[in-house]
Amino acid sequence: MSDLDVVAGAGRRARGGGGATRRAERTAVSFETARFIERNIPNFEVLNEEALATIEWNAETVLEEIGVNFVENPGALALWRAAGADVRGERVRIPRGLARKLCSTAPRSFTQHARNPARNVEVGGKGLVLAPVYGPPFVRDLEGGRRYATIADFQNFVKLGYMSKWLHHSGGTVCEPTDVPVNKRHLDMLMAHMVLSDKPYMGSVTEPSRAADSVAMSKILFGDDFVDQNTVMTSLININSPLTFDGIMMGALEVYARANQAAIISPFIVGGAMAPVSVAGTLAQVQAEVLAGVAYSQLVRPGAPVIYGAFVTSIDMNSGAPTFGTPEAALITYGAGQLARRLGLPYRSGGSFCGSKLPDAQAAYETANSLNMALLAGVNFMLHACGWLEGGLVSSYEKFVMDADQLGALHGIAKGIALDENAQGMDAIREVGPGGHYLGCAHTQANFKSAFWRSDLLDYKPFETWEEEGARDTQALASVRVKKMLGDYQPPELDVAKREGLEEFVTKRKAEMPDAFI
Repeated sequence: MSDLDVVAGAGRRARGGGGATRRAERTAVSFETARFIERNIPNFEVLNEEALATIEWNAETVLEEIGVNFVENPGALALWRAAGADVRGERVRIPRGLARKLCSTAPRSFTQHARNPARNVEVGGKGLVLAPVYGPPFVRDLEGGRRYATIADFQNFVKLGYMSKWLHHSGGTVCEPTDVPVNKRHLDMLMAHMVLSDKPYMGSVTEPSRAADSVAMSKILFGDDFVDQNTVMTSLININSPLTFDGIMMGALEVYARANQAAIISPFIVGGAMAPVSVAGTLAQVQAEVLAGVAYSQLVRPGAPVIYGAFVTSIDMNSGAPTFGTPEAALITYGAGQLARRLGLPYRSGGSFCGSKLPDAQAAYETANSLNMALLAGVNFMLHACGWLEGGLVSSYEKFVMDADQLGALHGIAKGIALDENAQGMDAIREVGPGGHYLGCAHTQANFKSAFWRSDLLDYKPFETWEEEGARDTQALASVRVKKMLGDYQPPELDVAKREGLEEFVTKRKAEMPDAFI
């Protein structure tokens, strides 16, 4: 019996009377979640006006002279032709200025609603929304090692995300549950996000019908009218770089755009393999691909919410493996942020990127470089903010909680420097004077609980205490924290009728199709 079965069974037992439900509400564990980040620091910008104009000109030249392919999607070709593009076969050449004009109807920011309104997030402006790792087929933990992910692993990661204070979003495919048929696993994944968490979530994009299922399930959870009028899902629409938009991903985009649900339009680029080795050349290609993708979303439905995405890594020219936390990736991320803001679009990039096989020093260095770079780049939606390992092949339990802890530091940096009377600390300086110390002064006593960000994971004990407790490294400490968080987990309340409606929908959809594992 799965965790969802247990939760559902408890809900059905409570239906006969309100007493059990009220008792559950009184005894439920409440987990604090920080509000999404609102920056009080400036963005770091690396491109001057001349450089930006050059890259934008080159991107439109790519669209006009080279064009992009919309494969296996005659409906998309018809829309482009009607909009004034030059369509020959599956190649679409977009006249200079047309894509940018179409993009102008996309909103500068939008609210993604959670089933718990206190956890709604604003995507755009000075905001930064943090969401967990997305897509790995493998998981790893200290005891079990590296293995294929299961639905039980998926549910565990949703629980960890729900209980992580600094994480604002439940994410999407936090790992790929390989023990569930490919054509049905999206139903179980959405159920986990909807039942085990009350944070915002992402919809399925692996086939248009699965996107439609995501919309249908969201209408059960939120109500038809609410979904029709509000954004309750974000989805990840990857472009097959270079310059190719496949029918499956575009089909999913069409479903979400028509339903007024958000889509991240994101090139998936490994520099040197799927884009030029140069920073400026890659930025021109990223800009061209995003322009075409966002413009197409607006052809489907003007005003549909979209996010300018840039997932960019470099390549190790010896092994061909992607590399992370590199200077080139940082420069592209900074530059793409400037381009996104000039288009007036929310920006997605960054994450806890690393190529390491373990949550070790390599993972920590690369992740720190990637996280801090994304904050300074002005990213509005950060997918892969915690749990990413081995170039995105692995969702790591220990690294999930290690990264999620460090996201608190991003919140602290983003606050900037307060300059109110209390923050200036002049009374403390006067009280202590030359040669004193501040530990006992009134200002310290009044502020010590909130003055500094504090890790819930890292060890700052004296050597002797650390040694007596087993000389544990960070991975060992993280393993203990994973067990505690999963042991303390309690699901958020969910209306019984909504839960039963979701169960009925999932059961019916699964019965309508045979299992498929490819």
